[in-house]
Parts: sequence; C-alpha cells; structure tokens
Amino acid sequence: MGSTGSGKSRLSIDIASHYLGEVINSDKMQIYKGLDIITNKVAETDRRGVPHHLIGEVEPDVDFTAEDFCMAATSAIERIVELGRVPIIVGGSNSFVEALVQNPSVEFKSRYEPCFIWLNVAPPVLDTYLSKRVDDMVRGGLVEEVKAVFSPNLDYNRGIYKSIGVPEMDAYLRAERMVDYIERETLLKEAIDDIKANTCKLASKQVGKIETLRNKLGWDMHQIDTTPAFEKCGEEADAAWEMLVKKPTFRIIDSFLT
Repeated sequence: MGSTGSGKSRLSIDIASHYLGEVINSDKMQIYKGLDIITNKVAETDRRGVPHHLIGEVEPDVDFTAEDFCMAATSAIERIVELGRVPIIVGGSNSFVEALVQNPSVEFKSRYEPCFIWLNVAPPVLDTYLSKRVDDMVRGGLVEEVKAVFSPNLDYNRGIYKSIGVPEMDAYLRAERMVDYIERETLLKEAIDDIKANTCKLASKQVGKIETLRNKLGWDMHQIDTTPAFEKCGEEADAAWEMLVKKPTFRIIDSFLT
C-alpha cells in the first residue's frame, strides 16, 4: 500500500520474484484496458516474468466497483494459493483493499491473514517526484494518448475516463484547432499543471486513507520510508532501495511467513 508514486509496483515485483508470488492489481484505473501512460501501468518488460492479475482487463467505459474488485480479487487469490504461490495485492486504491478485507460477505478475514506493508515518502520529496513523472509521461506521449480517445461528449465520470490526466486535457483538446500557437501552448501548460496538482492531491488523500485504516480500523501497518531512495539518483538510488526498502521488507515478510 502507499500513495501514487511511492514505489509499490517496484517493490511488489521484488517480493514476487523472491517469494514465488503473483501480483493482483488494486489500482482502480489500471484495471481498465488502454491509457497505459496516463494510468502508469507496469510495462510487460518491467514485470520480470511475474504474473500480474486485474491489470488492463476491463473495458474502458465500464464502471468497475469495489464489489466487482472483491469478487475478481478473491478468485485470483484462490487460484494463486492453489498453485502454492504468494498473492501480493498492490495498488493505490485503498477503498478497494478496504472492501476486500472488511466486507463480511467476502469472508477474507476468516480465510486469510494479511501482511500490510505501507510505503511512505516525505510529501515534499514525493511532490517533486510526481511533478517530474508527469513531465516524463508528457514526453512519453500522454497528450497523444488522450487525444486518441477524446470526443466532445466524453463522460469524465465513467470508467477509465475518470483518470487524472484525461479531464484536465479537455479545454486544450477542444480549443486546439481554433486558437493560435501561443494560446494553445498556454492551455497545454495549464492542463499539465492541473495534472501535477491533482496527482499531488490524490497522493495526500491516499495517505490519509491509509492512516484511517491504521488508526480507526486497527490495521497493523508495517511502514517503510522510501524517501532516501527518491532523494538519490542512479546507482545510489538503487543501493538505497536495496538497503532501506527491499531488505527491511523481506525481513518483515520472513517473520510473517514463519
């Protein structure tokens, strides 16, 4: 668990690679097909052969609810356990995880004992990283990706089109062919700034939700500070990740599994 950009996907693959696990996605936007840049899906080439479930499986305009997630995740967990492997649920949509664990009709608590790992990054460091990540997404084709699905009648309250990065582009895409270069660039910059601001707001909201699950519902959270790995670059960042994130997490899991 953790906010967007905190390193959840990377750590889940580390865990799955070490403990013969499989990843179950609990990010409500990554569940949908398409918009891979906007939703920041883990590319096949970065999954290191680890099987991923509930990622890019649902049609874009379907409303996939927490109840739908509970059914799909429970089914995936059962299949993974039957294979003698470890199910690893990862994603920023904490409402989905809460529904899975707390909903009495799912009977999760009576069947499984969860180990909660919370990756946390200091807000100023995370905000800087998220801003840079949006810039990288723009360079990687974010604008073109949204343009390919845009229509004047697009419903931003439905399915994948609720993703941060889609509604923010609306004004720019509507005016793109009707304004001059300077105004077009101004609208694009405003859209990108809005994406950055809304991503940072989402991250703060996600942390608040995790704190509620810990403090009000009594979830036993193992908190890992990933800040040092985000403050460094290149090999130093990888070394910090290994020593301060990956190894402590493995110690937690080793203790949990014994």
